[in-house]
Amino acid sequence: MKKTFEVSDRLFELYHRVHRLVNESMTEEGVSLARSKFLFFLSKLGPCRSTDIACALNFAPRTVTEAIDGLERDRLVVRKPDPEDRRAKIVSITDTGRVILEAAEHPRKQLIEEIFSALDDKELDQLFDIVGKLVDKTDEIRKRKDEAEAAQIAVAR
Repeated sequence: MKKTFEVSDRLFELYHRVHRLVNESMTEEGVSLARSKFLFFLSKLGPCRSTDIACALNFAPRTVTEAIDGLERDRLVVRKPDPEDRRAKIVSITDTGRVILEAAEHPRKQLIEEIFSALDDKELDQLFDIVGKLVDKTDEIRKRKDEAEAAQIAVAR
């Protein structure tokens, strides 16, 4: 039986290899994986503030601002004044952004299908269940850490 750290290292190795391949294939179609995350978010949820994007994607506000600057420069998103707050801007995906995102999604899906074709249906179901257990465990640990931090803050007050 493989040791926990060996399995963990293999999972990270797989993640990085898949990420690199997917990013390369999407970039060839006009949008990197990182930029597609912003476009996908905007295409699904509609226009919103950059602070909403930062919060939802767990990115630093500065990172989001820089990304939006580049996407706007390439005419993939547009900023408009927020009618409810004149200091804020609302970010929206453009028609060009939608076309680019759709074009990049095809090779991403095709590549993922090719990678996972190494598994038969039973193995794919097993992997799904195993990854689900690991996700649940990380959520449990995150919740416990968040509760401990909240308790420390409460005590400090």
